[in-house]
Amino acid sequence: MREKTLRAVVAFHTTTDALAMETYCAERGVPGRLIPLPTIISAGCGMCWSAPAAAQQDVIDAAQAAGIKPDGIYQMML
Repeated sequence: MREKTLRAVVAFHTTTDALAMETYCAERGVPGRLIPLPTIISAGCGMCWSAPAAAQQDVIDAAQAAGIKPDGIYQMML
């Protein structure tokens, strides 16, 4: 079993935003990946970007640069 770590989780309004974030981050080497939205968060399209907590500001900056407005930004153990 994998040990849980503190993660920055970014929820999106639409699946299109989530996929745009994935593309933008992959092209620029921003850490993280798309995952299903944790059930504790009841917002957004059902997908979110999960990255190490230390990279939270990089992820926020990437979303802004890509023109994506997150539905919410959370820190949680995943």
